[in-house]
Amino acid sequence: MAPAVNHPTSVTFVDDHTHHHHAHADAATYYGGVEKHSRARTYSHSQVYTSNPRRTPAFQEDWHMRARRLSHDEKHVSNPRRFLIDVEETIRVVLEQEDTDGDFQISVTDAGPKMMALGTATSNGFKTFDIRGTYMLSNLLQELALARDHNRKRIILDESRLTENPVDRLSRMIKNSFWNSLTRRIDGDGLEIITADPKNRTGRVQPRIYVPHGEPEMAEYYRKVAREKPHMNLDVVVLPPKPDDPQFVKSLNSKPGLLALAMNEVDDGKGGKTLKGIPFIVPGARFNELYNWDSYFISLGLLVDGEVQMAKGMVDHFIFEIKHYNKILNGSRSYYLCRTQPPFLTDMALQIYNQLDRSEYEANTAWLKRAIQAAIKEYHTVWVAEPRMDPKTGLSRFRPDGLGIPPETEATHFTHILEPYAAKHGLSVLEFSEKYNEGILKEPELDEYFLHDRAVRESGHDTTYRFEKRCANLATIDLQALLYKYEVDIGTAIREVFDDELELEEDFELQPFPPTPETYANPKRESSKSRFQNSDEWFERAEFRRQQIDKYLWNESKSLYFDWDTAQEQQILYESVTAFWTLWAGCASDDQAFKLITRSLKKFEVLGGLVSGTEESRGKISLDRPNRQWDYPYAWPPHQIMTWVGMERYGYLDDAQRLAYRFLYMMTTAFVDFNGVVPEKFDAVKLSHLVDAEYGNQGIDFKMVPREGFGWMNAAYQVGLSFLTTHMRRAVATCTSPEVFFNSTTRLSESVVNSGAITDPLSLAMETLNL
Repeated sequence: MAPAVNHPTSVTFVDDHTHHHHAHADAATYYGGVEKHSRARTYSHSQVYTSNPRRTPAFQEDWHMRARRLSHDEKHVSNPRRFLIDVEETIRVVLEQEDTDGDFQISVTDAGPKMMALGTATSNGFKTFDIRGTYMLSNLLQELALARDHNRKRIILDESRLTENPVDRLSRMIKNSFWNSLTRRIDGDGLEIITADPKNRTGRVQPRIYVPHGEPEMAEYYRKVAREKPHMNLDVVVLPPKPDDPQFVKSLNSKPGLLALAMNEVDDGKGGKTLKGIPFIVPGARFNELYNWDSYFISLGLLVDGEVQMAKGMVDHFIFEIKHYNKILNGSRSYYLCRTQPPFLTDMALQIYNQLDRSEYEANTAWLKRAIQAAIKEYHTVWVAEPRMDPKTGLSRFRPDGLGIPPETEATHFTHILEPYAAKHGLSVLEFSEKYNEGILKEPELDEYFLHDRAVRESGHDTTYRFEKRCANLATIDLQALLYKYEVDIGTAIREVFDDELELEEDFELQPFPPTPETYANPKRESSKSRFQNSDEWFERAEFRRQQIDKYLWNESKSLYFDWDTAQEQQILYESVTAFWTLWAGCASDDQAFKLITRSLKKFEVLGGLVSGTEESRGKISLDRPNRQWDYPYAWPPHQIMTWVGMERYGYLDDAQRLAYRFLYMMTTAFVDFNGVVPEKFDAVKLSHLVDAEYGNQGIDFKMVPREGFGWMNAAYQVGLSFLTTHMRRAVATCTSPEVFFNSTTRLSESVVNSGAITDPLSLAMETLNL
């Protein structure tokens, strides 16, 4: 029995072998509850109130005065090492000693000693052990921040939380922490978080929610919330029956607000009913609303992590948006009402449907039916309707409605475009912008510019020189691949799930097929309720689109797909990695797939994975022609995931694994070297998240501990891990460069197989380096 000691009333002493949670439990479990200390032998009563972390002498002048690492370290450790730590004091010392650039993160760019002595729990802080290196120190800072979140003053910290395998740690944080931090709900409990809009630069920050016409119960619910929470000053506005009229949407620019999404009716606990928002995941950082194509990739990560209901709820929101806002919106804010984003609903719904509880077949089928019905409406009223449809080629384009300057962009984003027009009228840029938006000043050339700019934003690739001043005229390869997948998915669902007969419940116009200028010029349209849908029609649409893709977008001599300019009637020879989306969709022939991978893949593959486009296509960069974030050398999660899945589909698993390894290596090294960062995008050539293009990077501005990562980057990690072998996963965890790993495995694979030898990543690295 240890001698009695004075201790705070909140501290509970327990037996050493029983007191601790699993070392890698989530923060709420690990740091939750009352403070506990083990009944270890007490060497010094003075250590009970604080662990008094040993501060190293000054790093430069007095480094020689530091005691050598000998007897002050514990020897012959048989049990896992734990540290007794005073949270606030250790945070202070870590930041003062190690955070030399003052950004509240410990990274490789900090110039501190990268070493700190911590008192061990078994000695009540009397004996110490050195924590060394960027990764362990940044993990220490993160753990201290999490302990502070749970109001802990002192903790017993497992060393294994500081030395945790980085792949396991990042994957665990995404699953247990990041998804939770990115979860939002639009109802009385969640409104205060979700109404905050970092993109609102009107100077008016009053929370506002727009409710669709035809949802009176929802409008009344939010009015009740406004009455019950007067401090919010919530403005509840009901939209007109046609909420996406361009003139009306422009009128909302001065009063931006959140758009209501789907809700469930639940018991209110008082014998009545109330509404509750369906939770969803936002991308993060400045994007604090539900997005269209982000949500598809996020849902893939959620499915890997077993969060099927969360992903299902996001599809429910998309069904709601198609019903009330006539499209899946770019994002759920008022300034997005006129535009959508790349369409993924059918694959998203089918992926989720395949993971639903099989015992609830009828409910699952009814849910899928609603999703497919919504997708058919979106297909006919958005993607194959004019102006997005080009009847001459039968191909679709990103071509949204809208008026004026997009209000959600950074304040200076269009300054260089507007300055010549402002000078022409003798006005400041701000004055000209106001008069142009109000329609007082007419500038047809500027109208054309913003038509293409809105199309770029609808494409999701905002911005890139691939689309500069022409996007609305382009039948892009990515959009054709996605719509081919829509057509195949809808046909497959009708045939396999709905007995080849699907009734459409909403009334809308069906677009003619096959598309020609003549059939589209005829104003008469068939009603959606006039007949049942069958699979043959959808498979015919898919085959027609595949033929048009081959005719207009495939370039045999270059072994690559290119966008088709419907105005110039020619291919634009910008080499885009989205050509590989045809593999994901399944519209490439085996021969085309072989040529894509053997002849064109090398143009896009760099050290950190796949770049968006080639350096040659991007062109030279200068002060007058700055980098665009969707051009070379940047790498984005959607391009990686689509290509991995597409390559696996066509039997090129080795290539998919190599590309996944590259991207996850880049993510893991950033995570290890930069305090756990998980950004929106990367420079895949420099392996850097420090991006200077356009608005920079997202997901990197946090203090002490990353809390959200970034939506689709989180998903890319979880999905990417499913492609790696155990050997690859271990190599990524040791930050073994792809060049080392693949060169070594190529050279050594035959001898390893013959000899049966086991080579770990470190051995491979040492072999290659010839040390």
